[in-house]
Amino acid sequence: MAGLRIVFMGTPGLARVSLDALLRESAFELVGVVTQPDRPKGRELKLQPSPVKEAAVRAGLPVLQPAKARDENFLSELGRLRPDLVAVAAYGQILPKLILELPRFGCLNVHTSMLPKYRGAAPIQWAILNGDSETGVTIMKMDVGLDTGDILTQRATPIQPADNAQTLHDRLAQMGAELLVQTIPDYVAGKIQPRPQPTDGVSHAPKLKKEDGRIDWNLPARTIWNRVRAFTPWPGAFTFLPAQPRAQLLKIWEGEVVSESGRPGEIMCTDKSGIVIGCCKDALRITILQREGGRRMTAAEFLAGHTLKVGELVGIH
Repeated sequence: MAGLRIVFMGTPGLARVSLDALLRESAFELVGVVTQPDRPKGRELKLQPSPVKEAAVRAGLPVLQPAKARDENFLSELGRLRPDLVAVAAYGQILPKLILELPRFGCLNVHTSMLPKYRGAAPIQWAILNGDSETGVTIMKMDVGLDTGDILTQRATPIQPADNAQTLHDRLAQMGAELLVQTIPDYVAGKIQPRPQPTDGVSHAPKLKKEDGRIDWNLPARTIWNRVRAFTPWPGAFTFLPAQPRAQLLKIWEGEVVSESGRPGEIMCTDKSGIVIGCCKDALRITILQREGGRRMTAAEFLAGHTLKVGELVGIH
């Protein structure tokens, strides 16, 4: 184990947690980091490094940022690092066979679901969207498929009613990092044998689009509540309030299901406890919201400056 040469591949904040955990382990020798190229962000569209790059630079590690993982120059540079193992978390590209076969112990991936459930780009959001009571993390030995590799270890966690995609993301990021550093030594020592994923229970978690956040009030309130939680902070659950000269976009940050009946999309009640809107079953009380161009606020704060009429319909745009 001493001096095990590891290359880390990852991009967002979730991956940075795993990189930080690897850096704290003296038994591992981090010899390089691979992350996505800097991307333009903000109003001025200045190039910004990924969270993983920021952590790697602070640690003084070599950083590679290929536009494509199949780039021949990148593959040559990666080969010169002579990794024994490649650890991957939310890198953002499917790795070619040449990379998978480069290190003698292969490539291990931190995936935020209990595989084979929720293969794909958005497992955290889809677990909440579907109303699951539990999810978890999987350390997987990668193959050429999309999250189809053999399982090494898994750890589960309940999805609490108070969870949204951000809180669950943060918990799973920490769990995945801890499980990764625990798994590597036993795997390298031959104490963990990779096992194929079950053929039953396979599901997919496709990447989300901004339009996915638009609320359909013809759905049950519990389904909409799950969507609000799953789409916080991105892409955000939203609807449209009736207004002149145009409907006003309203982002919903928090809400709760209430046992009341009304027409789907009908404003049923507006008071300091929230804005109650009818659904096809039960109703949703909006408690934290944000109008387009404004700040996040409680429903009471919003109603102090905006008049909503009971009986009006929302969601029409």
